[in-house]
Formats: sequence, structure tokens, C-alpha cells
Amino acid sequence: MTENYKLVATSAAGIESLVSRELKELGIENKIDDNSRVLFSGNNETIALANLWLRTADRVKIIVGEFEANTFEELFQGVLALNWQDYLPLGYAFPVTKAKSVKSTLHNEPSIQAITKKAIVKKLQTHFHRPDGVPLIENGPVVPIEVSIHKNKATILIDTSGESLFKRGYRIDKGGAPIKENMAASIIMLTNWRVNMKRPFVDPTCGSGTFPIEAAMIARNIAPGLRRNFICEEWNWFGKDTFNKLRAEAKGKINKDIELDISGFDIDGRMVEIAKENAKVAGVYDDINFKQMRLQDFHTDKEDGVIVSNPPYGERLLKFEDVKVLYKEMGEVFRPLTTWSKYILTSDLMFEEKYGQKATKKRKLYNGTLRVDLYQYFGKRK
Repeated sequence: MTENYKLVATSAAGIESLVSRELKELGIENKIDDNSRVLFSGNNETIALANLWLRTADRVKIIVGEFEANTFEELFQGVLALNWQDYLPLGYAFPVTKAKSVKSTLHNEPSIQAITKKAIVKKLQTHFHRPDGVPLIENGPVVPIEVSIHKNKATILIDTSGESLFKRGYRIDKGGAPIKENMAASIIMLTNWRVNMKRPFVDPTCGSGTFPIEAAMIARNIAPGLRRNFICEEWNWFGKDTFNKLRAEAKGKINKDIELDISGFDIDGRMVEIAKENAKVAGVYDDINFKQMRLQDFHTDKEDGVIVSNPPYGERLLKFEDVKVLYKEMGEVFRPLTTWSKYILTSDLMFEEKYGQKATKKRKLYNGTLRVDLYQYFGKRK
């Protein structure tokens, strides 16, 4: 088969530009299309490189084909025409795991999945000379298929990642409703700490430690996918050799020399212990000062630092009055730190009022399906 795939890296809404920037830093040319998809092309090594190194993306997918589909017959014929024999050796499992339809004539997603599956089966039965009516055995490696229909244009995809890229493999425990690792990395990349990673970095509500751990991994240049596997490694036309080669190279690129000043505090001692264990697995335990401490007790003589915080909200919400008090105290504790920049993520639209100060800048993001805002307070330059 040809190794010149059309590829897409998916991400949460509002993060596309960061994914695009990461790909460029990896030497992979790309573009963001009108549907906010980050598109690029390449071979098996490109796929492995993107899966291994992208901190902000959700998944890396192969676009098998795109075509107009106004009817189920057009969908069936469009899927049937694709070169499934290149991706699905006999015996491989190929579940149609997801169908999504937006502003399209075809909107029954279970039916879209069923028709897609039927067309792929038909193609493989013909290619492998199997009689109609005899089910194909699917007991081999799994190749997940997805269908996206937008304004009657169908896109058929193969997911190469398997589990979402936010699953780095270091989280042994997480506590209640933690921020996803790729969202945490995205927020860190939106801060001015990225310009000088020797500056102090503090998360005063660190929970299971995601922000400090991701910060340390970024500073050390530890590939986020180094401690996990990807579903495409099981496919015989892809294999493990490409990943093993890139993993060996990634280990050699870890920056062991930079001196870091990263801290994570939380009022819950159990969460602090979980954060420490997660940091050990991630290989950054010695880079982070974790400590049980109330936010109200945080003070420092250091200057020009960066605070990143994801205080309780949504499913993690405290009682209304408790949240109001927490945000007010947060404002009182942070305000004297005039040279520090603060980045606070919350879904509370009244945050600025409770915090007691209007943000320098605000950015709308999505943590899963929950709309959140990143309130940014820039410190004074020394």
C-alpha cells in the first residue's frame, strides 16, 4: 500500500492553533481547514511521530476517503469504493465506533454506522473471495473506523491512537473530575512560562498534579506518549519498529540539564500523595515540590513567577457560598504578587466579580463538553 496518508489531528475546540504549532515544531507541514480540523499528510513515521509527541491533540486519524452522501445508497457506494483491503487484512476487527452528522440529510447515526459497516464487509468479501451471507471472522487486531458527515460531505476515518492522547500512562489515580492532560498542556502552552521555563511555576489547587507534571514534562522535553502504546502498533502494515525507533530517539532528547522551580499545593493531603505517585510514574518526581497547603496560606518572596489554577467548578463544585469565598480569597492572596502572571480556569462566568479584578485577557475553551474560560492576569514586567 502507499504510505502517503491524508491525516487529521483532532482536538478540543479552541486548541487547533496549538496542535498546528506543535506539528510545525515536529517538522510536519499542516493547515487548519474551515471545519477547524488540523490536516497534514505523511507516512507511518509521520503517524508515529504525531502520536508520540503531540501534547495538545486528542487523536491522530487517517482520512480513508471523502465524498458527497445525500442518501444511504450514496454513503454505501462511497464507502464500498474505498481501498479497504489496504487497511484490513483478513481476520482483522473493524468496528465502526463512531458516527457524527452535522447539518446533513443523513442524521440517524446508528444507521450511518450500520451502512458503513455493511459496505466495508461487502468490499472485503469481494476482495477475499468470501461468499455473501458468510460472516467475516474478526478475531485479529482492531482497526477502529469513524464516519463524519458535515453538510452532506462524508469523511471516513481510521483512528491510529486507540485511547485518547490525553492518556499519557502516568496517572495511577486521579481523584474527582481532574483536568485532562492534553488540556492542561494546552493551557501551559498559552502562558508566558513557556518563554522562560526556569521561572517559578505554581499550581495552588493541584489535585492529582496534572498541571505541575505536564509543566515538568514540557520543560524536560519528555514525549507525552513515551509511556504508552498506540493501537496502530498492532497492525501488520504498521508494526512496532517505527515506534520503537522513535521512542529510542525521544529518550535521547530529554533535557536533563534545565533547573526547574515547579510547585503543586492542595488542601487535601490524599490528593497530594496521589500527585506524588503520578509524578514518579511520569519521571518528574524530583522536579516538583508537592505539599499539602491551603490556598490562603500561599505566599512567596519570589518574583516573575506563573500561577496556573483549575479551582473547583462543574462536577467538582463546592457549595455556592464556598466557591464565592474561595475565589475572593484567591484574589486577595494573588493580588500582592504584582510581577506574577496568573492563569485561572473556571466555568463560573461571575469569576472576575468574585475574584475582585477584571482579567487582562480571557479565552474560551472546552474541557470535554464543559465550556470554560481561561482568565489571564499578566504580571508587571520588572
